[in-house]
Amino acid sequence: MKVLVVEDNQQIAETISDYLELEGFTIDCCYHGEAALSLASEHKYDVIIMDIMMPKLDGILTTSKLRKEFYCGTPILFLTAKDALEDKISAFKAGGDDYLVKPFAMEELVIRLIALSHRGERNDIGLLTFDDITINTESKQAFRKNKPIKLTQIQYKILTILIQKAPNLVSRSEVIHHVWGEEIPSSDALRSHVYGLRLALDKGFEQSRLETVHGQGYRIKP
Repeated sequence: MKVLVVEDNQQIAETISDYLELEGFTIDCCYHGEAALSLASEHKYDVIIMDIMMPKLDGILTTSKLRKEFYCGTPILFLTAKDALEDKISAFKAGGDDYLVKPFAMEELVIRLIALSHRGERNDIGLLTFDDITINTESKQAFRKNKPIKLTQIQYKILTILIQKAPNLVSRSEVIHHVWGEEIPSSDALRSHVYGLRLALDKGFEQSRLETVHGQGYRIKP
């Protein structure tokens, strides 16, 4: 089994690496999040051990980038001294698969690593889903009840932010900033693209999913 150890305390990293190597693991080690992103993009790992408190890029942000930007499905075990509930919630929301608090028993670490490796890579990475609508952010394809939805680039961007925020309302200004940035489109441009998105979403279905709240914004209804 090949494991990446991401730990800013060099002594702890070496202790973990030495023990795991004695157990037959192959180990790569780095000391901050930026190095972890580089290694994970260049090499295939069965599990990643991730500390939270690190320089340059902490473990939460590193994990989030691995999932959302690098589409990395490798199981991630957080190994950290932070034991507050909010820390655990943040770790799992970022894409973590397990959480072990320091100090810990090496035997337990090995058991957890083996269990995660048996699970294999996650198959939900790169997917945004709300109800019967799914977006594959890697292939940039959208589906409703597994039926492909043909969208323009701008329609895809609008749908993405609506799914990310669903079922909450997304203001017009927030949609505009997400799609066009600082370039403000003509007054009718957003309305036209939303209309086209609604037609594409509802084609072949009886229930309309995209709701316009006049004067406020848009949302995807459950």
